[in-house]
Amino acid sequence: MKKLLSNWITQALLFLIVLGLTAYVSQIINNITPPYVLTICLFIGINLIMALGLNLITGVTGQLSIGHAAFMSIGAYASAIATVNYHIPFLLGIFIGGLIASLVAIIIGFPTLRLTGDYLAIATLGFAEIVRVVFTNLKITNGAVGFLGIEGATTFPIVMTIAVLTIFAMVWLENSRNGRAMLAIREDEVASSAVGINTTLYKIQAFAIGSFCAGVGGALFAHTTTFIQPTDFGFLKSVDILSIVVLGGLGSIPGTIIGAIVLTAAPEVLRPLSNYRMMVYGILLIVIMIFRPYGLMGGVNLRQAVRRAIMWPKKKQTGRGE
Repeated sequence: MKKLLSNWITQALLFLIVLGLTAYVSQIINNITPPYVLTICLFIGINLIMALGLNLITGVTGQLSIGHAAFMSIGAYASAIATVNYHIPFLLGIFIGGLIASLVAIIIGFPTLRLTGDYLAIATLGFAEIVRVVFTNLKITNGAVGFLGIEGATTFPIVMTIAVLTIFAMVWLENSRNGRAMLAIREDEVASSAVGINTTLYKIQAFAIGSFCAGVGGALFAHTTTFIQPTDFGFLKSVDILSIVVLGGLGSIPGTIIGAIVLTAAPEVLRPLSNYRMMVYGILLIVIMIFRPYGLMGGVNLRQAVRRAIMWPKKKQTGRGE
């Protein structure tokens, strides 16, 4: 019991130290970085938060969802309406955006998550289109014209702090009992059900948590651009987020981080190529997937890789000594 308590205290202290360092370093970066580069960094952080949520749904639990942008839009509009129409504080508005996206995910999760594979993908795509059409026709969202007057309150320290919180939460979840159940469902849903795992419950949990991340990302997006419209959250946005997860490696948190950085920054880095920018971007993705079909970090155990890197010089010295 004492050992367990000691581990919890150590982990809590480590978490607080990392969180404090993140806030401090990101504030320094915020002060010295040019606005254009800082904006790219903001979108990297926002995309990372949303991609970590989708990685939990698709990479960890094995449920193919191509409607992630729908939950992003729910979070964006919910936060925008809460802060503009009801004058709710920005940070609370972010939480409201994530919460409403999560509640909607739970509601639609019960009927849709009984489906698997391509059928689930089609169902989530259909839901995303329904959400887009609803927001296009609602008066409170200002329809196709778009929602104006959103406070530009998103800052780099806020985005990075939320991103680090999300990473810690995902690492903790994957190593928990629930995370192991989700991994078992990904590997074999029938066998998982046979040994007593409530597959529907755990799939809904993953869907709700992943959608919460999408809602938070959408809220941050809305308060970064200060203007949103339904076309910002179309099918291609869902594909962009899914591409980050696939490129990084399904189920890999380090891979998702790398994928978010590469796929968000690459179009801006290639901007000098003008008309050939997206062609080169597409070729780059094809080349990566040819040489790394399971993603950049797919199949890579980061802990073992770091351990080998640390132990290699010692082994080399031992070999020379012999």
